[in-house]
Amino acid sequence: MRGTTTGRMLEAMILPSLDLGGYSYEKQVSIGERPNGSRHIVDVVAKKGQRAVLLSLKWQQVSGTAEQKVPYEVICLMKAVAGSYGKYARAYIVLGGSGWTLRDWYVGGGMKKYLAYEHYVSILTLEDFIAQANRGEL
Repeated sequence: MRGTTTGRMLEAMILPSLDLGGYSYEKQVSIGERPNGSRHIVDVVAKKGQRAVLLSLKWQQVSGTAEQKVPYEVICLMKAVAGSYGKYARAYIVLGGSGWTLRDWYVGGGMKKYLAYEHYVSILTLEDFIAQANRGEL
């Protein structure tokens, strides 16, 4: 998402909901390494009290490759949360835009059959994420 117009737009949509929910946040945070050894930078780390969560923002305006990257992002975020020794309570992948063909499958838990991620990562639509963040329930 770094450096893209759509990425900045999605970020601009979610940051006010974090403010309303009482979260502080940092953008573009290096949180360690991905499973392949490359640096892992998350879009946002949101904090409220002692609880910190990781946010990975994915925008798919037209059909493309972003949705094919979601399973690897789930794996990377699972590694980050599990390896943080409690520093990060959970991770969220936020799917925005109308170009997703697999959005319902992802947010409906379709990957759970293949990957046990639900203890570490939640996959939400932009609208559902904003609702949870507004209520301070991340």
